[in-house]
This record gives sequence, structure tokens and C-alpha cells, in this order.
Amino acid sequence: MPKLRSTEPPKPHARLEKWTWILIYGGLFLFILGIATARIEPVLGWSMATPGAIAAVIGFVLIYVRSRLKDKP
Repeated sequence: MPKLRSTEPPKPHARLEKWTWILIYGGLFLFILGIATARIEPVLGWSMATPGAIAAVIGFVLIYVRSRLKDKP
């Protein structure tokens, strides 16, 4: 029986993809939580929303970085 190629990405790419989605979802969650908190406590809310937005942007940049990486055979 021939060995089939795995559809899983190589380990470094898998780690990069994991961190990409953690940063995007975690950042968006913190951003929304910060905006909701800013209605009651503005300083605390925006100090939560700003790092959340930065984390989400870094996650979106990592999508671009991953698209530019070459897959080794």
C-alpha cells in the first residue's frame, strides 16, 4: 500500500497558524470587551481595547506572512 502525503502543514507552519488564530480571536475578544467596558470606565476600557486591537492586527499580518512562506517538499 503506498504511503499517502499528509495534508497537515509542517510543524513550523502549524505553530504559526495556531498563533495567528489565537492572536486574531483573542485580540478581537479583548477589543470588544474593552469597548463594552469603556462605556462605564473609559480609561480601563480603552486600556483593554488598544492591546486587543494591536493583537488582532498582528494576527492579520501573520496571515500575510504565512501566505508568503514556501512549503518544503
